[in-house]
Amino acid sequence: MKKDPWYNLKQYTNARIAIGHSGASLPTSELLKFRMAHSLAKDAIYSEIDTPQLTADLLNSSIKSVVVKSNAFERKDYLLRPDKGRLLDQESINKLQFAVKEPVDLCIIIADGLSANAVNTHSVKLINYLLPLLKDWTLSPLILAKQGRVALSDSIGQILKAQISLLLIGERPGLSSPDSMGAYITYQPQQGNTDEKRNCVSNIQSDGLSYEVAALKIAYLLQQMRTKQISGVLLKDDYDNNIFQIDGKKY
Repeated sequence: MKKDPWYNLKQYTNARIAIGHSGASLPTSELLKFRMAHSLAKDAIYSEIDTPQLTADLLNSSIKSVVVKSNAFERKDYLLRPDKGRLLDQESINKLQFAVKEPVDLCIIIADGLSANAVNTHSVKLINYLLPLLKDWTLSPLILAKQGRVALSDSIGQILKAQISLLLIGERPGLSSPDSMGAYITYQPQQGNTDEKRNCVSNIQSDGLSYEVAALKIAYLLQQMRTKQISGVLLKDDYDNNIFQIDGKKY
């Protein structure tokens, strides 16, 4: 049988290339792999954010956290009503208003999104790389958000009087990446913002963007936002072509 010329590329990607065929169908082994990947993606959507474990892991890193939730009361409601995942419930609003003392430079939020497994696995590890790069920033308590969509960061950031919000959230699972995490960064978060106000660093996972590289990229974007007072489409993401400094150290 003639070897597929794409076969050598398989070592560089998890994409389904050079999988062969059996008659007009897939080989049995590839069909089983596809079904397994599909099952993992479905499981990721219904996974739950592990707030007790995340709270404990954050405390081990001397980070205080507050648990909040959106207006979506359970997972089915969250999936069928995306609008509910963009707003905090009243109890959470009251909790955050009570926690506010004075404005801060940054609030960091961890939300389940469409793959809680992603933030359960990656969020605290990324934060441990990121925080040493933010020594001159004032931060609010870290927020753990249940049933959260990306826009939930606007409500949270506005209540906490944060200049910038950073949301770590589980991305929509794919057939080769059920636990990929994204970071969404917004200057002047406020309810009513639209997606052109945000910058995104995506595919943070073991087979994607590493924690160290993701942390450096996020720190660069945060620095640019604070200096230029813009974000989203107005802020060019030119991290890969620039050197920047933190505490006199060049990156």
